[in-house]
Amino acid sequence: MVLLSTSLSKRVCVVGAGPSGLVAARELRREGHSTVVIEQNHDVGGQWLYDPNVDGVDPMGKDITDGFLEVHSSMYSSLRIMSPREIMGYTDFPFSTKKGRDSRRFPGHTEVYLYLRDFCEWFGLRDMIRFNTRVEYVGMLGNYDQNGVVGKDHSIKWVVRSKENWQKNNNNINNILVEEIFDAVIVASGHYSFPKFPSIKGMDSWKRKQMHSHFYRVPDPFRNEVVVIVGSSLSGQDLSMELVEVAKEVYLSSRSMDITEGFSKVIAKHQNLHLRQQIESIEEDGKVLFVDGSWAIADTIIYCTGYSYTFPFLDTKGIVSLDDERVGPLFEHTFPPSLAPSLSFIGIPKKIIGFPFFESQAKWIAQLLSGKRRLPSWDDMMQSIEEFYRSRELAGIPKPNTHDIADFEYCDRYGDYVGFPHLEEWKKQLCISSLQNYQSNLETYRDSYDQDQELLKEAFQSPHFTQFLADHPQLLAL
Repeated sequence: MVLLSTSLSKRVCVVGAGPSGLVAARELRREGHSTVVIEQNHDVGGQWLYDPNVDGVDPMGKDITDGFLEVHSSMYSSLRIMSPREIMGYTDFPFSTKKGRDSRRFPGHTEVYLYLRDFCEWFGLRDMIRFNTRVEYVGMLGNYDQNGVVGKDHSIKWVVRSKENWQKNNNNINNILVEEIFDAVIVASGHYSFPKFPSIKGMDSWKRKQMHSHFYRVPDPFRNEVVVIVGSSLSGQDLSMELVEVAKEVYLSSRSMDITEGFSKVIAKHQNLHLRQQIESIEEDGKVLFVDGSWAIADTIIYCTGYSYTFPFLDTKGIVSLDDERVGPLFEHTFPPSLAPSLSFIGIPKKIIGFPFFESQAKWIAQLLSGKRRLPSWDDMMQSIEEFYRSRELAGIPKPNTHDIADFEYCDRYGDYVGFPHLEEWKKQLCISSLQNYQSNLETYRDSYDQDQELLKEAFQSPHFTQFLADHPQLLAL
């Protein structure tokens, strides 16, 4: 990748003040760009800003206005992170423990929110953020065709319309509509908010309670009920372990009966927790029929079936599209070649060590906008995208899993575009260790990790932790 000496200041809009939007704001400021971050909630954090209030909203996510859901966060009260905190922090701001706070290695969601708030305050980002403001529309200005912008200098600007004083259920009272022009837009709005549902015979006519896990918060409303959970992913397992303590019966419906050793232990421990195959149909009288012929009379069905990418505010005239959970075409999951670098996305990839990866994306985008670096040609980017799609197909990876990375080497190669440091070996090993422990000891892996002691010693002696305190010795007294 070519490093250039030119430095250009751009006016940039960042959509969202979650983990990806905050680090984007920091990197843009470091590059001298004039930046506005637009955040629909009252504080930073994105998904990690827990919202307990789901009363009055449709639990199937049908109360959508202009493509927006009323509730953004999918966090439930008891949620704890799956990865150890040591690997989650940004490179120069470790996710360290603080006195009086949740010091567990696998803390709850509140601790992650507080870390992001600390990050925002430490780097002075709050004055860049407009809170309680929702982006309603992002569109191109200029002449363009299906291959992108057509103009004298092939440049483009973006019109951004936002609604200030937007709040849930405020009936549009005192809204202020703002329209602005930006040189570039970074979409950092996340992808764990818009519920995805299976297609099951009888769903539309079932008279009892159905809900997506997006709206689940606490177990007590399900006390003494028969609950069917659809989906055996992380959230499905977490909710089944929580509900089995209060519900009369819990049936977990899974596409595969090939479950981990850890989940097998959980099922063996609880007589009222049952693993079942996929649902054949559901009937108005409450009967849930499974494909193996078994059935249950359920009070509630909870769909732990994941989320869809959605960008209801974004209008690219079809240049960027959503096709079966594939956002594209995107060069390295970040840039649509025809609109790069004026439009970019942070946080599209899944199954990665998120915060450091978002940081590498943010650095690359900020330096491209300032002219320090440049992208390959349009042809080369499109060829790279096609080769990536072809490699996924050859590997038997379905299109909906296009953005599932699960590859340390890819993260390192990505960082090479911007001179971002490779993941430390201890981070990789701690990640692998926690995953193995999770698969073997589902109920205890967050609190029992004797096998990690040597890796933890190496982690705390690494520059990731020591350099921050060396640069800021005043913190040693706190």
